[in-house]
Amino acid sequence: MVSEQQLSAIKGSKVLMVGAGGIGCELLKTLALSGFQDIHVIDMDTIEVSNLNRQFLFRQSHVGQSKAKVARDAVLKFRPNISITPYHANVKDPDFNVDFFKQFNVVLNGLDNLDARRHVNRLCLAAGVPLVESGTTGFLGQVTVHVKGRTECYECQPKPAPKTYPVCTITSTPSKFVHCIVWAKDLLFAKLFGDKNQENDLNVHSKDGSSSSKQAEDVFERHKEENLEQYGNRIYDHVFGYNTELALSNEETWRNRNKPRPIYVKDVFSSDLASQNGNLDKSSNGDPPSLSAMASLGLKNPQDLWSLKENSKVFLEALKLFFSKREKEIGNLSFDKDDQLAVEFVTAAANIRASSFGIPLHSLFEAKGIAGNIVHAVATTNAIIAGLIVIEAIKVLQHDIKNYRMTYCLEHPSRKMLLMPVEPFEPNKSCYVCSETPLDLDINTHRSKLRDIVDKIVKAKLGMNLPLIMHRSALLYEVGDDLEEDEVANYAANLEKVLSELPTPVTGGTILTVEDLQQELKCSINIKHREEFDEEKEPDGMILSGWIQPLAAEKNGKTTVDNEVSTSSASEAVPLLTEDDDDLRIIPTITGKKRKLSDVANERKNKRKAEEPNSKNDVVLLDDEKF
Repeated sequence: MVSEQQLSAIKGSKVLMVGAGGIGCELLKTLALSGFQDIHVIDMDTIEVSNLNRQFLFRQSHVGQSKAKVARDAVLKFRPNISITPYHANVKDPDFNVDFFKQFNVVLNGLDNLDARRHVNRLCLAAGVPLVESGTTGFLGQVTVHVKGRTECYECQPKPAPKTYPVCTITSTPSKFVHCIVWAKDLLFAKLFGDKNQENDLNVHSKDGSSSSKQAEDVFERHKEENLEQYGNRIYDHVFGYNTELALSNEETWRNRNKPRPIYVKDVFSSDLASQNGNLDKSSNGDPPSLSAMASLGLKNPQDLWSLKENSKVFLEALKLFFSKREKEIGNLSFDKDDQLAVEFVTAAANIRASSFGIPLHSLFEAKGIAGNIVHAVATTNAIIAGLIVIEAIKVLQHDIKNYRMTYCLEHPSRKMLLMPVEPFEPNKSCYVCSETPLDLDINTHRSKLRDIVDKIVKAKLGMNLPLIMHRSALLYEVGDDLEEDEVANYAANLEKVLSELPTPVTGGTILTVEDLQQELKCSINIKHREEFDEEKEPDGMILSGWIQPLAAEKNGKTTVDNEVSTSSASEAVPLLTEDDDDLRIIPTITGKKRKLSDVANERKNKRKAEEPNSKNDVVLLDDEKF
């Protein structure tokens, strides 16, 4: 039961909820049932079939509609007297600026990606509005409280970067099934069905291209005289046969590796290929999005492990269906985990490649999880986390700082607890977001362009949307709708210039000021010139450092493997961090000596007794307790 004081705080509050997905549905319901009267909901997504198993406010009839609007309508049916304002929009849109955030008493996040989380964190800091962050994956979950100047912000601790793989590994020397998935999804699928003008690392030249004109011909282009079966066979032979033979020609590569096996259509099928390779007419009924190579071939169970022959049939049949039944979409397609035909094609292509390189095959169900970055959600966990969010929100509204808690939902009991509360930590003095600590950037200033800094650092790593870059008083780059044409042209020209050749040269020792006016975030970057970079370990050709130690793959004997939690005990696996989806992985932070707010307060209190009243040189010692 809530007290009169709590109820008064709840009814008088104005709450912003960002995200109406797995956590968001549970959260909106819980807020409404807890007495909140004025709730605003932002979500840019529409409802998909795959949402229906856990996002209980949605039904089959809602597929394709706005999540925020449908969630509002569903909750108002049992709480008609409250106000819920939905926004079918991206929280990063200019309309949702600092002034917009200032109208709220607390912001509650149920987001599905790291970039948006960082954006909301920065707006909350700029607006001085408390943020309650959350995330779940399977049976694991977390709720954290972030109050400017009192607790660490969302970016005070390192977040795991998205897993990336060197191009040479993907194209030439795959050793894991995920390498085959990336190859099938990001290279082969994109080359066949996506934007033809997009850069792609697949080999496009056929082995009979002896003349210069032939050599320039793209093997993926369908010849006028070819029927779909001939085209499919030629693509199959090229990517699984000829390209593998080409890779084998470099003997040095395979000196310490197992050699792959080239696979050709004739090696997989007998002479009656056409009769075994499904019946295209079978799939002529129904709408294009429901087309399925599996259905055409009589394959029913997505958890079955297909043989090489079955994978080859699915590959060729899926390719036929795309070009015969979805021809208008060719050139504009990108992989979608909810596109059944796309998942079938990628699964089959990945399995054929895996077979060639001696990698264990996977079922369509497993391949879809890898390709779509899916960790299957548990609705109960979302409900628990939503309840914890509301509990912390009520504390925030009452300014009950001493009782703030970061709470972690564990899969297995630790100290006989499935819910582990931890006192929030103080702000990280090395955080470039809330402490304005300068950053260091190692870069070759004689080769790298300003565009490299903007795209790879300012946008990709610092998460700025509308950046402004200055060197002393010179403005090197700016974006915005209010710029004059000559300014736009000038900044566009600067992007293509090498750093040392800019109007105000950027060299070793230069300090750049980078600012995002929308986020009201400003930081300094110290430029350090460096000649060479390891292409395998440092593919960006630059290293950003100086604010937070990056997450290590191994720390104190603990390892983190892909989407799994640390192999250390559960009691040491918190605090946790989420990445990507509100239903995606949770990864442990680096364990170490951290200070609780109460400990810091007590230390400072005791210290003041022993020192002069006006002393400003407090030294706080780290305790030995681990959380």
